[in-house]
Amino acid sequence: MGNNLPSPYRTIETVKSMNAGRIKLYDSDPEILKLLSGTNIHVSVMVQNNDIIRIASSQAVAEQWVQDNVLAYYPDTMIRFVLVGNEVLSHQDRRIWPSLVPAMRRIKNSLNTHDIKNIKVGTPLAMDVMQSTFPPSSGRFRPDITDTVMAPLLRFLNGTKSFFFIDVYPYLAWSANPKNISLDFALFRSRVNQTDHGSHLVYTNLLDQMLDSVIFAMRKLGYPDIRLAIAETGWPNTGDIDQVGANINNAATYNRKLVQKMTAKPPLGTPARPGSVMPTFIFSLYDENQKTGPTTERHWGLLRSNGTSIYEIDLTGKRPLSSYKPLPAARNNVPYKGKVWCEVAPGADAMNLSLALSYACGQGNQTCAALNPGKQCYEPVSVFWHASYAFSSYWARFRKQGATCYFNGLARQTRANPSRGHCSFPSVTL
Repeated sequence: MGNNLPSPYRTIETVKSMNAGRIKLYDSDPEILKLLSGTNIHVSVMVQNNDIIRIASSQAVAEQWVQDNVLAYYPDTMIRFVLVGNEVLSHQDRRIWPSLVPAMRRIKNSLNTHDIKNIKVGTPLAMDVMQSTFPPSSGRFRPDITDTVMAPLLRFLNGTKSFFFIDVYPYLAWSANPKNISLDFALFRSRVNQTDHGSHLVYTNLLDQMLDSVIFAMRKLGYPDIRLAIAETGWPNTGDIDQVGANINNAATYNRKLVQKMTAKPPLGTPARPGSVMPTFIFSLYDENQKTGPTTERHWGLLRSNGTSIYEIDLTGKRPLSSYKPLPAARNNVPYKGKVWCEVAPGADAMNLSLALSYACGQGNQTCAALNPGKQCYEPVSVFWHASYAFSSYWARFRKQGATCYFNGLARQTRANPSRGHCSFPSVTL
């Protein structure tokens, strides 16, 4: 989701130069699939969430999808996974849920009709499908999906020898609870192990705990042998003031150690599945400037939008960690305590600012009362000054309801109090 990214051609050349073994697309882009023809990169393509109901309801629709998005490129392009939807069970639109497994079955039937045996059909799910994840042996799926979706999904994956695809982010688990989870445990460098007293298994890192919670949840439904694949994992390379641990040092450490773990020979697996091979995708190739929300959302990339690397990484896992150049020091590994304001970001466009100002002031709750003529923040009369006050006031009032200091890239967080004279800017206290 970027408007400043390199062309598909340059992107695939870059991916080849990085010695990536696999690439995962969130669609089935024809140009990219053609460019991957003749390479030995394994490819994952995706059925869009809004196509799932139509495919589930008709074998002819599924057949057409396979014709257009697989057979048009296969076998010259080494498509190996068709993922049906993306984090479908995290979406509020429950109408798709009952169609998920039927759509997967229809896609698989079409592949079978064409005698294609080496493409696995799956669906990537987020960790929010879990009711319980800690300790791992307590792992179980949410009750609202256990019988209706998870049981038929596991039956399908087991019967087709496919993978359970999981999006798994130790960063999110750790950053939500940095007091109780050690950063070193999340970054594969802990000297302190943790024992799961339910299973007596010993854990050296957070990723293994999260993966094994899924394995135990599958076991409880009678499927002890379905293989896991990591459809997304990674670590953000920068974030807002209130986003602990999002920095280049941690991102490089996590992803380099992840690659070493997942490419080890013989394979390491996890404590509940020692020796198992897990296909793994790092999210993401590029930083994405058009994603909304907190700053981390735009900064999961291995590469900047101009195609240069944010930090060195060897995706083959052969390069010793000691051979990398020193990384910039991590300066935000402890949650910031203090006041934060929201202000207009440098380079913000005045026209867009006046729209954002209207939006922030239109949300009620006296957000912009101090900007009325004659009030303490009315002067100086400039869209930049008024927008900075409005952004700070809006964020302070609505942050607990999920508001962010972003405004489509027009705003940024600051520790420097922008208040002047009699005009006091509302702040957020972390």
